[in-house]
Amino acid sequence: MRLLAIDTSAAHCSAALYDTGSLIQRIAPAQRRHGERILGMMEDLLRTAGLRAADLDAFAFARGPGSFTGLRIAAAVVQGAALATEKPIVAVSTLAALAQGCRRDAGAQRVLAALDARMGEVYAGAYAADAQGLMVAVADDQVCAPAAVRAPGGPGPWMAAGSGWDTYGDVLAGAVRAASGADPARVDAQRPCEAQDVAVLAAAAYAAGALLDPADAQPVYLRDRVTSNAPARG
Repeated sequence: MRLLAIDTSAAHCSAALYDTGSLIQRIAPAQRRHGERILGMMEDLLRTAGLRAADLDAFAFARGPGSFTGLRIAAAVVQGAALATEKPIVAVSTLAALAQGCRRDAGAQRVLAALDARMGEVYAGAYAADAQGLMVAVADDQVCAPAAVRAPGGPGPWMAAGSGWDTYGDVLAGAVRAASGADPARVDAQRPCEAQDVAVLAAAAYAAGALLDPADAQPVYLRDRVTSNAPARG
Protein backbone atom coordinates (compact mmCIF):
# COMPACT_ATOMS: atom_id res chain seq x y z
CA MET A 1 0.00 0.00 0.00
CA ARG A 2 1.28 3.42 -0.98
CA LEU A 3 0.19 6.79 0.30
CA LEU A 4 1.52 10.32 0.34
CA ALA A 5 1.00 12.29 3.55
CA ILE A 6 1.47 16.00 4.17
CA ASP A 7 1.43 18.42 7.09
CA THR A 8 1.24 22.21 6.91
CA SER A 9 -0.40 22.79 10.30
CA ALA A 10 2.31 24.94 11.88
CA ALA A 11 5.68 26.56 11.16
CA HIS A 12 7.19 23.46 9.55
CA CYS A 13 6.08 21.91 6.30
CA SER A 14 6.56 18.19 5.59
CA ALA A 15 5.61 15.42 3.18
CA ALA A 16 6.18 11.68 3.49
CA LEU A 17 5.82 8.75 1.13
CA TYR A 18 4.71 5.46 2.72
CA ASP A 19 5.32 2.42 0.53
CA THR A 20 4.48 -0.95 2.08
CA GLY A 21 6.03 0.02 5.40
CA SER A 22 9.03 2.00 4.13
CA LEU A 23 9.07 5.76 4.65
CA ILE A 24 10.88 8.72 3.14
CA GLN A 25 10.22 12.27 4.27
CA ARG A 26 10.97 15.87 3.38
CA ILE A 27 10.66 18.52 6.10
CA ALA A 28 11.69 22.17 6.38
CA PRO A 29 10.62 25.46 7.98
CA ALA A 30 7.98 26.98 5.73
CA GLN A 31 8.24 30.69 6.58
CA ARG A 32 4.68 31.25 5.34
CA ARG A 33 5.42 29.49 2.05
CA HIS A 34 3.55 26.28 2.86
CA GLY A 35 1.70 26.06 -0.45
CA GLU A 36 4.83 26.50 -2.53
CA ARG A 37 7.00 24.20 -0.43
CA ILE A 38 4.55 21.34 0.02
CA LEU A 39 3.97 20.89 -3.70
CA GLY A 40 7.70 20.76 -4.35
CA MET A 41 8.19 18.20 -1.58
CA MET A 42 5.43 15.98 -2.95
CA GLU A 43 6.88 16.09 -6.44
CA ASP A 44 10.37 15.36 -5.12
CA LEU A 45 9.22 12.31 -3.16
CA LEU A 46 7.42 10.82 -6.15
CA ARG A 47 10.36 11.51 -8.44
CA THR A 48 12.81 9.94 -5.96
CA ALA A 49 10.65 6.81 -5.70
CA GLY A 50 10.05 6.59 -9.46
CA LEU A 51 6.31 6.86 -8.98
CA ARG A 52 3.44 8.91 -10.35
CA ALA A 53 0.58 10.25 -8.26
CA ALA A 54 -1.67 7.74 -10.01
CA ASP A 55 0.42 4.92 -8.52
CA LEU A 56 -0.65 5.84 -5.00
CA ASP A 57 -3.54 4.25 -3.14
CA ALA A 58 -4.43 7.33 -1.08
CA PHE A 59 -3.42 10.77 0.12
CA ALA A 60 -3.30 11.78 3.78
CA PHE A 61 -3.06 15.05 5.68
CA ALA A 62 -2.89 16.41 9.20
CA ARG A 63 -6.42 17.75 9.57
CA GLY A 64 -5.81 19.90 12.65
CA PRO A 65 -5.93 21.48 15.06
CA GLY A 66 -3.37 24.03 13.96
CA SER A 67 -2.89 27.17 11.91
CA PHE A 68 -6.11 28.16 10.14
CA THR A 69 -4.30 29.00 6.91
CA GLY A 70 -1.99 26.00 7.08
CA LEU A 71 -4.84 23.53 7.56
CA ARG A 72 -6.75 24.98 4.63
CA ILE A 73 -3.67 24.64 2.43
CA ALA A 74 -3.21 20.97 3.33
CA ALA A 75 -6.86 20.15 2.76
CA ALA A 76 -6.90 21.94 -0.60
CA VAL A 77 -3.69 20.26 -1.78
CA VAL A 78 -4.83 16.72 -0.98
CA GLN A 79 -8.30 17.39 -2.36
CA GLY A 80 -6.83 18.53 -5.65
CA ALA A 81 -4.44 15.57 -5.86
CA ALA A 82 -7.14 13.08 -4.90
CA LEU A 83 -9.65 14.45 -7.41
CA ALA A 84 -7.07 14.39 -10.20
CA THR A 85 -6.17 10.75 -9.52
CA GLU A 86 -9.54 9.48 -8.24
CA LYS A 87 -7.98 8.36 -4.95
CA PRO A 88 -9.39 8.52 -1.40
CA ILE A 89 -8.10 10.65 1.46
CA VAL A 90 -7.22 9.81 5.06
CA ALA A 91 -7.40 12.62 7.66
CA VAL A 92 -5.27 12.36 10.81
CA SER A 93 -5.38 14.48 13.97
CA THR A 94 -2.38 16.76 14.26
CA LEU A 95 -2.21 15.94 17.97
CA ALA A 96 -2.24 12.20 17.23
CA ALA A 97 0.65 12.62 14.80
CA LEU A 98 2.54 14.67 17.39
CA ALA A 99 2.06 11.85 19.89
CA GLN A 100 3.14 9.27 17.31
CA GLY A 101 6.37 11.21 16.83
CA CYS A 102 7.01 10.90 20.57
CA ARG A 103 6.48 7.17 20.28
CA ARG A 104 8.85 6.92 17.31
CA ASP A 105 11.66 8.98 18.82
CA ALA A 106 11.35 8.32 22.54
CA GLY A 107 9.31 5.14 22.86
CA ALA A 108 6.60 7.08 24.70
CA GLN A 109 3.71 5.02 26.05
CA ARG A 110 1.43 7.93 27.02
CA VAL A 111 1.53 11.46 25.63
CA LEU A 112 -0.28 14.64 26.54
CA ALA A 113 0.04 16.75 23.40
CA ALA A 114 -0.78 20.44 23.63
CA LEU A 115 -0.50 23.23 21.07
CA ASP A 116 -0.76 26.94 21.84
CA ALA A 117 -4.18 27.98 20.51
CA ARG A 118 -3.71 31.69 21.38
CA MET A 119 -6.38 33.64 23.28
CA GLY A 120 -5.23 31.95 26.50
CA GLU A 121 -6.17 28.46 25.32
CA VAL A 122 -4.54 25.24 24.15
CA TYR A 123 -5.45 22.43 21.79
CA ALA A 124 -4.90 19.29 23.86
CA GLY A 125 -5.12 15.55 23.32
CA ALA A 126 -4.19 12.53 25.45
CA TYR A 127 -2.82 9.44 23.69
CA ALA A 128 -1.56 5.98 24.62
CA ALA A 129 0.25 3.33 22.59
CA ASP A 130 -1.73 0.25 21.53
CA ALA A 131 -0.36 -3.26 20.98
CA GLN A 132 0.87 -2.28 17.51
CA GLY A 133 2.72 0.78 18.79
CA LEU A 134 0.19 3.22 17.36
CA MET A 135 -0.92 6.17 19.46
CA VAL A 136 -4.66 6.13 20.03
CA ALA A 137 -6.80 8.75 21.75
CA VAL A 138 -7.74 8.10 25.37
CA ALA A 139 -9.64 11.40 25.52
CA ASP A 140 -11.15 13.57 22.80
CA ASP A 141 -9.02 16.37 21.37
CA GLN A 142 -10.20 19.63 22.89
CA VAL A 143 -9.64 23.36 22.95
CA CYS A 144 -9.79 24.89 26.41
CA ALA A 145 -7.96 26.93 29.01
CA PRO A 146 -4.73 25.20 30.11
CA ALA A 147 -6.09 24.80 33.65
CA ALA A 148 -9.09 22.87 32.28
CA VAL A 149 -7.01 20.15 30.57
CA ARG A 150 -7.58 16.70 32.08
CA ALA A 151 -5.46 13.61 31.43
CA PRO A 152 -7.05 10.18 32.05
CA GLY A 153 -5.60 8.30 35.00
CA GLY A 154 -3.59 5.15 34.55
CA PRO A 155 -0.22 3.53 35.07
CA GLY A 156 2.98 4.55 33.36
CA PRO A 157 4.80 7.86 32.87
CA TRP A 158 3.53 10.58 30.56
CA MET A 159 5.52 12.43 27.94
CA ALA A 160 4.58 16.02 27.12
CA ALA A 161 4.87 17.52 23.64
CA GLY A 162 3.87 20.58 21.66
CA SER A 163 4.07 24.35 21.77
CA GLY A 164 1.43 24.61 24.49
CA TRP A 165 3.99 23.23 26.92
CA ASP A 166 6.35 26.06 26.07
CA THR A 167 3.71 28.63 27.01
CA TYR A 168 1.75 26.89 29.77
CA GLY A 169 4.04 24.11 30.94
CA ASP A 170 3.56 24.61 34.67
CA VAL A 171 -0.22 24.60 34.42
CA LEU A 172 -0.38 21.61 32.06
CA ALA A 173 1.96 19.63 34.29
CA GLY A 174 -0.79 19.77 36.89
CA ALA A 175 -3.01 17.63 34.64
CA VAL A 176 -0.28 15.02 34.39
CA ARG A 177 0.30 15.04 38.16
CA ALA A 178 -3.42 14.59 38.76
CA ALA A 179 -3.48 11.59 36.41
CA SER A 180 -0.28 9.83 37.42
CA GLY A 181 0.96 11.39 40.64
CA ALA A 182 4.16 12.61 38.96
CA ASP A 183 5.41 15.29 36.60
CA PRO A 184 5.89 14.41 32.91
CA ALA A 185 8.87 12.11 32.43
CA ARG A 186 9.95 14.24 29.47
CA VAL A 187 8.85 17.50 27.87
CA ASP A 188 9.47 18.28 24.19
CA ALA A 189 7.85 21.64 23.63
CA GLN A 190 9.64 22.24 20.32
CA ARG A 191 8.56 19.01 18.59
CA PRO A 192 6.77 19.66 15.29
CA CYS A 193 4.10 17.49 13.76
CA GLU A 194 5.76 15.43 11.00
CA ALA A 195 4.26 13.92 7.87
CA GLN A 196 6.00 10.58 8.48
CA ASP A 197 3.90 10.15 11.63
CA VAL A 198 0.77 11.23 9.77
CA ALA A 199 1.61 8.55 7.20
CA VAL A 200 2.00 5.75 9.77
CA LEU A 201 -1.35 6.54 11.38
CA ALA A 202 -2.97 7.02 7.97
CA ALA A 203 -1.76 3.62 6.79
CA ALA A 204 -3.48 1.97 9.76
CA ALA A 205 -6.64 3.99 9.13
CA TYR A 206 -6.54 3.01 5.44
CA ALA A 207 -6.32 -0.67 6.38
CA ALA A 208 -9.33 -0.20 8.66
CA GLY A 209 -11.32 1.42 5.84
CA ALA A 210 -11.41 4.93 7.35
CA LEU A 211 -11.37 6.70 3.99
CA LEU A 212 -12.85 10.00 2.85
CA ASP A 213 -14.08 11.20 -0.49
CA PRO A 214 -12.13 14.34 -1.51
CA ALA A 215 -15.12 16.61 -0.92
CA ASP A 216 -15.37 15.39 2.68
CA ALA A 217 -11.72 16.07 3.58
CA GLN A 218 -12.04 19.18 5.72
CA PRO A 219 -9.81 20.76 8.38
CA VAL A 220 -10.75 20.35 12.04
CA TYR A 221 -10.36 23.60 13.94
CA LEU A 222 -11.92 22.45 17.26
CA ARG A 223 -13.13 25.99 17.99
CA ASP A 224 -15.75 25.49 15.29
CA ARG A 225 -16.83 22.30 17.06
CA VAL A 226 -17.15 24.09 20.38
CA THR A 227 -19.17 26.87 18.77
CA SER A 228 -21.48 24.48 16.94
CA ASN A 229 -22.17 22.53 20.16
CA ALA A 230 -22.74 25.60 22.32
CA PRO A 231 -26.31 26.38 23.40
CA ALA A 232 -27.99 29.34 21.77
CA ARG A 233 -27.99 32.54 23.75
CA GLY A 234 -30.72 35.05 23.57
